[in-house]
Amino acid sequence: MYTHVLVPTDGSELSDLAVDNAIRLATALGARLTAWAGAEVYAMTYAEGAFVDQAAFREQALAGAKRRVQAVVERARAAGVPCEGVAEDCEAVWRGIVDAAAREGCDLVLMASHGRKGLSAVLLGSETQKVLTHSKVPVLVYR
Repeated sequence: MYTHVLVPTDGSELSDLAVDNAIRLATALGARLTAWAGAEVYAMTYAEGAFVDQAAFREQALAGAKRRVQAVVERARAAGVPCEGVAEDCEAVWRGIVDAAAREGCDLVLMASHGRKGLSAVLLGSETQKVLTHSKVPVLVYR
C-alpha cells in the first residue's frame, strides 16, 4: 500500500497528534517516514517601526524547524519506524509540503488540519486545503 509517508509538523499539539498517528500507520504498514518542517520566508525589513535583521530571522526560523523535525525523527525511531528529517526555507508552507513529497518520493502525506472556519479561514488561508488541491500524492488529514 503506502511505503513512504511525509509528515509535516509545525510543533502544535494537533500536529503532534498527527505525528503519533503517522507513526502508528507507518508501523502497521511497514512504511518509513519523512518528517518535514518549513521556515517560511517573509519579505519584511521593518516590524512595528523596528528594523528586522532578515538573516537572523531566517536563521532562527530554520533552527526552530530543525528542532521540530528532530523531535519527530526521535519519536519515530524510538517506535522502531525508519524516519529522516527535512527542515528548509520555503516561500509558502503548502508549496514546501507538496515539493518535499515529490522530491523525497513519498506516496502519502499525513498532516494535521487546524479546521479554521469562516473569516479566520478566509484571512489565514488553509495550508491543508492548498496541499489537498496541489498534491500529486494522496493526502490523509488528521483532525
